[in-house]
Amino acid sequence: MSRILIVEDESIIRSALRRLLEKNDYDVADAASVDQATRDNNLESFDLIISDLRLPGAPGTDLITLAANVPVLIMTSYASLRSAVDAMKLGAVDYIAKPFDHEEMLATVASILQRSGKALSTDESTEPDSQPSQNTITGNSTPMLELFKRLSKVAKTQATVLIQGESGTGKELTAREIHQQSPRANAPMISVNCASIPDTLIESELFGHEKGAFTGADSRRSGLIEAADGGTLFLDEIGELPLEAQARLLRFLQEGEIRPVGSVNSKQVDVRLVAATHRNLKAMAKQGQFREDLYYRLYVMELQMPPLRERGQDILDIAQQFLRNSGSKNGKTNLQFSHHASQTMLQYRWPGNVRELQNAVERAVILADGDFIDTDLLGLDLEVDSLASLETNFVATHKNSVPAAANSAANDSGRQDQPNLSLDDYFHRFVLDNQDGMSETALAKKLGISRKCLWERRQKLGIPRKPKKA
Repeated sequence: MSRILIVEDESIIRSALRRLLEKNDYDVADAASVDQATRDNNLESFDLIISDLRLPGAPGTDLITLAANVPVLIMTSYASLRSAVDAMKLGAVDYIAKPFDHEEMLATVASILQRSGKALSTDESTEPDSQPSQNTITGNSTPMLELFKRLSKVAKTQATVLIQGESGTGKELTAREIHQQSPRANAPMISVNCASIPDTLIESELFGHEKGAFTGADSRRSGLIEAADGGTLFLDEIGELPLEAQARLLRFLQEGEIRPVGSVNSKQVDVRLVAATHRNLKAMAKQGQFREDLYYRLYVMELQMPPLRERGQDILDIAQQFLRNSGSKNGKTNLQFSHHASQTMLQYRWPGNVRELQNAVERAVILADGDFIDTDLLGLDLEVDSLASLETNFVATHKNSVPAAANSAANDSGRQDQPNLSLDDYFHRFVLDNQDGMSETALAKKLGISRKCLWERRQKLGIPRKPKKA
């Protein structure tokens, strides 16, 4: 069992983090300061130290030298994020910004222990047949097997990688997998969400700045790209990067050098870039919203994340994985999905992908009173989902029989393959086409909605029911 020391002066954060790690089978000790940590513990006996950056007395970075053979993970608030770069230069194995969610912390801890060779081994596990952690990317469907095959080839190279896919498909987990399978696995991986940093700060965060470069720049700071020197830089949501920062990033990719804001001197760095986005960068480039030259620099190797709805049986396998993890955390280890819940999960379109599935399962675990989780506990908006599926099916079956006006409108807008109709239009047409041969119950079932929902939408759209025969 891996031993972890938490050094954090805020008791609420310290106790919450301790409970989280202990629930995930780590042996945990804690302290409120560097002084207490060294006084009460043999630092060399731990596999990992997690320390706040700012502590009463000595800073958390002092633990890097005090426990020379133990990796130190530094926690820092967003306001002192640039200080984390300095911590990395002092020898911290990684940093994590506050506030962090539980899954982010567990993923970071598991990654550090794996890299240091101190992860929990199979024969130490209390569950010999335990399944992969939810913090690793898994799947046995054809799209995922193809992804793994391509990922394995890409990871061993130094090529820039662009990961594309809908939100919630696991792009960051894929980036971490690329890093861990690469020759840079023992070097840092720095992750930056471009959408979470204000436009006015993004260049300074990435490239660093000189003292006096702008108001508030009281000292020189290194950037996150420099912190990733020798390792991997992961830029999530790169489509949100401002155009000015895109120009700097392009130079970094072309020349392998960075120039801090306010500086006239450049510095060479050895950093592999992995980027991710849910947006269509090629279309953005054509509209002038993204630099075309940067797009082609990023588009060296592409990995396309399949949406969850296209992964078949993977849905149930991942749901079972989430159920085991969440059930264990909440003391409900006997929970099972009902047959109806399983079928619902397979048929649902999962617009939020794996993230939505994880939230649905965790919600169900919390609400469950018995041993079975049925569809109602998952909290899925099945009626909206069924109507969205109807739109797709309607287009496929009616594209040759739509009114001439709709066809004309479609042609005028350049869409030759389907009419430019709204979901209400599809619903209206479907009901009119089928109500003569169906009862209200059968019609509602075909639509995948309740009779009440069918009645409400009839009222909203002004679709009268067919009169009953005398």
